[in-house]
This record gives sequence, C-alpha cells and structure tokens, in this order.
Amino acid sequence: MPIIRCIICNRTYPPAGLPYCCPDCGGIFDYDGPPQIRPAELENDLPGIWRYRHSFDLFPDAPLITLGEGNTPLVWEELDGYPIGLKIEGQNPSGSYKDRGSAVLVSQLLGRGAQFAVEDSSGNAGASFAAYAARARLPARVFVPESASGPKRAQIERYGAELVQVPGPRSAAATAVLKEVEHGAVYASHAYLPFFVTGVATLAYEIWENLGRVPGTVIAPVGHGGLLLGIVRGFTALLQAGLIDHPPYYVGVQAQACAPVVAAFQSGLSAMESITEGSTFAEGVRVRRPIHIEALLREIPPYAGQFLSIPEEDILPAFYDLAHRGFYVEPTSALGWCALKYLFRKTPDPVIVVLSGSGLKYNSQ
Repeated sequence: MPIIRCIICNRTYPPAGLPYCCPDCGGIFDYDGPPQIRPAELENDLPGIWRYRHSFDLFPDAPLITLGEGNTPLVWEELDGYPIGLKIEGQNPSGSYKDRGSAVLVSQLLGRGAQFAVEDSSGNAGASFAAYAARARLPARVFVPESASGPKRAQIERYGAELVQVPGPRSAAATAVLKEVEHGAVYASHAYLPFFVTGVATLAYEIWENLGRVPGTVIAPVGHGGLLLGIVRGFTALLQAGLIDHPPYYVGVQAQACAPVVAAFQSGLSAMESITEGSTFAEGVRVRRPIHIEALLREIPPYAGQFLSIPEEDILPAFYDLAHRGFYVEPTSALGWCALKYLFRKTPDPVIVVLSGSGLKYNSQ
C-alpha cells in the first residue's frame, strides 16, 4: 500500500494521533502513490463504496461507517445531438460526492480514537461530515462562512453538529477552525487529511464499471481539488492494476471569480498569489488557496488535461438548463455543464461530467 508522508520533509504519518499537518515542518501529509486495487479482494457483499474497502488503507481498528454512499447513476443526456454522460453525485446520502470521502474519513477517525472533531466548509463538506459524525455518534463542530447556503447550514444543525457561522469569506472559516485545533481539537479536514481522497477515488472505479471502458474525458469542478484528484488517483490505480491501458483526459473547472488552479496551471504557482476570493454562485469552489493544487499540477500535466474558468454570467444559465433537462443541481455542479460550451467536441469521447451536488441544497431565488 502507498504510505502517507509529508510532501516537504518526507516524514511518515505518525502511528498514533490525527495531525492534519506535519508537526516537524508544517507540510501537508499525502499518500506517496495512488490507492491499490486488487480485483480478487473486492467485497461485493458490502454496500456502495465499501466493496473497495481493501483500497482505503484503514487503520486496524477502524469500523465501517456507512449511510449507503456510492453506486450513483450515470445518466446520458444529449447536447446538440451528442451524448454526454452525467454522474449524479447528488444522490449520495447527504446530497453530494463528499459522502464518499466522509465515510472513509470518519471511519479512520474512529479507528484512531477520536472522541470529538471539528471541520470547516463552504457547506457540502460540513453537511457530509455532520451526517457521518452523527452516524458514528461522534460529537462534531462545523465552521462555515455566513454566506453558506441556508439549506446546508440547516442540514448541519439537524444532524446534531454544532454550527459556527463565521463572518467574512470562506477563508475566514478556515482560519477560525484552526484556533480550535490549536487548543487540541481533532481537525477532521476533508482537504488536509489524505484519507478523504481515497474514498473519492471510488468515483473513478464506478465510472469505469458504468461504462465498461475508460471514458475519453472526465469534467469536474475544482475547489480544494479533492474531487478531481480522487478521480485522477482512482484511474491511476486502475491503470497500475492492469485493468485499463490509458487514463482519460481530465478537465477541472473553476469559477472565474476565484480560479487559483487555472492561474497556476497556465502561469505557475506564483500566479496564484494575485487571485482574489471573489463572490460567485458556485460557492463550493470559492477557495483561494487550494490544498491539493500542487498535487493536481503534478498529476495532470498539460498533455493529460486542462483547467478552465467560467465567467459568472454563464453559471446560472447552465444551472437552469440542467434543471430544464431534469437534473436539479447546485450552481457549483453546473460548472462542468458550462465547460461544454467551450470544449464541445474538442476533447476525447465519451465525455463524463460529474454533477457534484444536489440543487436541493441551494437557496435559489
């Protein structure tokens, strides 16, 4: 199995505790390779993503915390007579793809003895974490920006987690949660803790199974980058297992109002410094300093994919267009559909767009 190491000093993840960053140098912990998929070890009697349990690198005492996440439908829609596959992640238990990562993350937390945990989120990750914390009977506190969608805030509270609304932009919630962490709270970060991405990788396995082959292109929204990174690592795992012979082409989509990964992909990491955290309907990708940006740039070189920013005026029309086709998603999820306006028939077939979250979680006017 791959090993969790600090990306700066190479320190391995400690055998006890749940540090969110390296205690020696402050670097990010990450796996030093993709998950390992072994077809003979699939557990098809387990629900959803858990048939891939062997790939999650669970700690020895970790329980299986599930709400039935995974096995979401892949539905085909036509755009100008051309088929586009839509992976409907809003049908996960809390209404977003985040449930794939949260199920594994909370299982790992319990395996390491966590008795209370905190998280920060623009909404979906917090709602998902609250759901799985409730399932695990794990007391939780979630920090969100005051601008977070009302249904997401209500969802967090109704699962029983303590909701802390932080004035200011998304980054203010991230700053506030670290004060709790400084006082000893376990930081159940979907962005920092590497366990989350191994759960998200199941999206790649399912897309491959749904199609019966490798897709030509996979399009997904990018905030911190865990969704697209999980997909990339999932297909890399399939490649290394000899189950596929090439990866798909990857397209990461951001809102033009806050597009640090696009800037870094085009002009280098230093270009991210000039990016502002502008207001956008796509609140789920309003992240000025993405945790996974270096991994994304390393694992998606220019020949393997691209990153695209969407003007704000394009987002709601795509949101309504999808709804009129029967797909009610939140605006963040509509970014992938927006991308087709710029990429239509320009990337390999078949094209799969990940619809990351349900529109029932969005306050539309």
